[in-house]
Amino acid sequence: MGRPLILLGNDDGHAAPGLGALRSALAPMADVVVCAPERNQSGVSHALTLAQVLRLRRVDEDVYAVDGTPADCVYVALNAGARVLPRRPDLVLSGINAGPNLGVDIHYSGTVAVAREGALRGIPSLAISMAVDADLRAAASLGAGLACSLLGEAAKARLDGAAPLLNVNIPRGPARERCVTRLGRRTYDDAVVFRQDPRGQEYAWIGSAILSFEGRDDPDCDTVAFQAGKVSVTPIVLYGSADAHREIAQRVLDLQALVPES
Repeated sequence: MGRPLILLGNDDGHAAPGLGALRSALAPMADVVVCAPERNQSGVSHALTLAQVLRLRRVDEDVYAVDGTPADCVYVALNAGARVLPRRPDLVLSGINAGPNLGVDIHYSGTVAVAREGALRGIPSLAISMAVDADLRAAASLGAGLACSLLGEAAKARLDGAAPLLNVNIPRGPARERCVTRLGRRTYDDAVVFRQDPRGQEYAWIGSAILSFEGRDDPDCDTVAFQAGKVSVTPIVLYGSADAHREIAQRVLDLQALVPES
């Protein structure tokens, strides 16, 4: 078999240092094609651009930029014929994000959305984030190793169902200990800051500091592992329904049946 093919993306933009470091670390072991946003798209989650055109630009050999969201980039790359990829990739990889994506962050994260879009297309996928003060070269080396391990395990498993989707968070420090985790929860200050621009028009600024980590006594949470200086690897489900709320859903239907039609 030839070298594996990896589609690499992110939400920080095609010129982000984390993406460049990860690409370099992967070069000895895989063929890598980058398709990433033209500019920073942090926090856009899994949005797709449906109401305006997208521009695909070749930045360099095997490096492409799309003026859209992180998920747009994966979608375009996988469906652009030979314009971007020579064949279907063996892995979709996202990162390295500057800042962790822990707990409920995955619902907002463009970094995770890159990997989720790949997994939705049946391709094993991995998202990598790190503490802003972590060693980038060490994180890239670890990320490349995890990517290759996932490639090997996915090949052995001969996946017939949903593709694996793993979310990795690398803390600062040596981070020698690694563990499989589940999603924890981070609590943020949800205030909105209102200010005036130089022309007297009001604008709002959202996004705030972390107030606390919940579940500190649960060592299986990614938030707890990260705080303890451990690399967390969290498998994420693609298709989920809340079985715990089935009774509530049924009662809602039953109550609606009692309302007379107008």
